[in-house]
Amino acid sequence: MKVLSLTEPYATLIKLGVKKIETRSWKTSYRGKLYIHASSTRIPKEYRENQELMNLVNINKLNFGNIICSCNLVDCIKMTDEFIEKVKKNKKEYICGVYENGRYAWILDDIEVLNNPIPAKGHLGIWNMD
Repeated sequence: MKVLSLTEPYATLIKLGVKKIETRSWKTSYRGKLYIHASSTRIPKEYRENQELMNLVNINKLNFGNIICSCNLVDCIKMTDEFIEKVKKNKKEYICGVYENGRYAWILDDIEVLNNPIPAKGHLGIWNMD
């Protein structure tokens, strides 16, 4: 299975359906089922200090070190000013990513929560787990 590791709270925000766009500095040609892994990395200070972001999750229900949900990666869009302006209309989505011209928006759909999270170490990029 294809897996993408994310730092919390972003993995949980996808699991909750709040975040449906993952922003990256790199594009991918992969489309299809993708599992979301919440890395065991501590929440960076800049995220913890962003009250708008942290108010979107219950900090006591984060999922460090587990694969927590699946989704379909349906598109990868190079961000333009027009795209960013469109996303800004959804304030919750906008504060859940880094929206800058030239970065990439990975569009996620069909999010399914795993009833039993799968412990995993995680890796950079999209990685495979059997």
